[in-house]
Amino acid sequence: MKLVLIPAGRFMMGSPDSEKGRVPHEGPQHEVTISRPFYMAATEVTQAQYQAIMGTNPSFFQGELNPVEHVSWTDATEFCKKLSVRTRRTVRLPTEAEWEYACRAGSSTRFCFGDADEVLGDYAWTEANSGGTTHPVGRKEPNAWGLYDMHGNVCEWCADWYGAYPDGPATDPQGPASGTYRVLRGGCVLTAPSVDRCGLRVLDPPSKRTAIYGFRVVVAVPGSPAPAAPAPDD
Repeated sequence: MKLVLIPAGRFMMGSPDSEKGRVPHEGPQHEVTISRPFYMAATEVTQAQYQAIMGTNPSFFQGELNPVEHVSWTDATEFCKKLSVRTRRTVRLPTEAEWEYACRAGSSTRFCFGDADEVLGDYAWTEANSGGTTHPVGRKEPNAWGLYDMHGNVCEWCADWYGAYPDGPATDPQGPASGTYRVLRGGCVLTAPSVDRCGLRVLDPPSKRTAIYGFRVVVAVPGSPAPAAPAPDD
C-alpha cells in the first residue's frame, strides 16, 4: 500500500454559497487547521488488500485491483484495527476534515484541479464515463499531492459522525461524539460529475453496505500524536 505524506496546514473547509451544485450542509465555509502531518493511502483500499487482511471480499464489482466495496463503516474500521496490529502502526479512517484537506491539495475550487465538469473525466470515474461499474484504482490523474480517485470510483467512509459545521475556525475537528449517520466523501461511479466535488458530503448509517461504498486509510506519522479513536458505532 503506497502512502503519501500529507503536510500540516490550514484550508477553507466546505463549499462557498456561490458554488455550483452546493447543498446547505456543505456550509458554512470555515477555516480548519490540520495541526500535524499524516500519511494517506494513495488509492482506495483494493479488493486484494482487503482480502489479505480480512480473509473475505464482499465486493459486487469483482476485480483484485478495483476498490473494495459493499463494506460498512464498521467493516472499514475493523480492517484498520487489524492492519494496525499487523503493521504495528496506527491505521485508521481519515477524519472528514483530513479527507477534504487532502482532496483539495492546496486548491480552493470545486474539484481538486479547478471548476470545469468537463475535465473531471481525466481525474475520476463517474456516471459519465464509468459504464456503471468500478474500475482499478490509480488509473486516472492524481491530485497535486499524488492521491488518486479522490473524486469518483467509490464513496469513501470517514471516521466522523455527521454534524453541522461550526460558524468559526476549528483545529483538527473530529465531528460530534455521537450521531445517527457517518460521513462519506468523494462521489462514485453512479453520481454525476457536478456532484463529485471536494465539498460533497454523503450521509448514511454506519451499518450501511452498498456497491458504491469503500474507503482509504490514513497512517499516523511516528512520533506525531494521533486523534482520539472515533466514537463507537452505537
